[in-house]
Parts: sequence; structure tokens; C-alpha cells
Amino acid sequence: MAGPARAGALIYAHSLDKLSSFYQQVLGMSLLHANAEIHVIASPDFQLIIHALPAHIAASFSIAAPPVQREEQAIKLFFSVDSLAAAADRARALGGDLFGPVYAGPGFQMRNAYDLEGNVLQLREWLA
Repeated sequence: MAGPARAGALIYAHSLDKLSSFYQQVLGMSLLHANAEIHVIASPDFQLIIHALPAHIAASFSIAAPPVQREEQAIKLFFSVDSLAAAADRARALGGDLFGPVYAGPGFQMRNAYDLEGNVLQLREWLA
């Protein structure tokens, strides 16, 4: 997916470079475009825009380490990964983690995760 996508998502970031790197490394996404305000990353299935918070907003709060999970958000994105175990290792190394039980879906297993800023997402591993 080289150009503008017809669908995707946008996440506001306290730390643009770190959050972009997290999603690239955990989800195997590629950086398509980057400047001081946005990073556009993509996989064959999905395009994600990471948008830096305006400086005055970012300065008004800090992200704890480990981050506080934002479990009461209105939207939870889900992504496919080759291996939940490998994604967990990468997420932990980058300041996030997987949590809770592994759930069974039709042809896949899934687990909740959070990124280094506390955004909650779901990861799916497709079964053979």
C-alpha cells in the first residue's frame, strides 16, 4: 500500500517517534511517510497515521512507565500478527505488553495488548 489508503486509523501520540517505532516493530508495518507532525505506516491490510499531539497538550500530562492502560476508550483496533508470543516479546521490549487470557476466534486466537502510551488494542494470530 504505497499511496493514500481508502481506510485506516489515526492515533494521537505523546511521543511520535517512539509510538511509530512500537507499531512498526510489533506489527511489522512499514514507514511510508514521516515529518515532525505525522508518521504514516502501513501493512498490506491497513494504514495507520501516528499524529503528534500539539506541544501545549503533550506538555500538560506525562505517560507513566509502565503506562496506565486506557481501557475505557471508545475504539479498540485489532491487528494480525504472525505470533502472539513474538509480539509479546517485542511489545515488552518497547514499553508495552500483552495482558489477559488468550481468546479463541474462528480460525484465530487473540489477546489484548497495550502500547507504550497505554492505548489498548487486540492482536490476532491466525491458526494453521
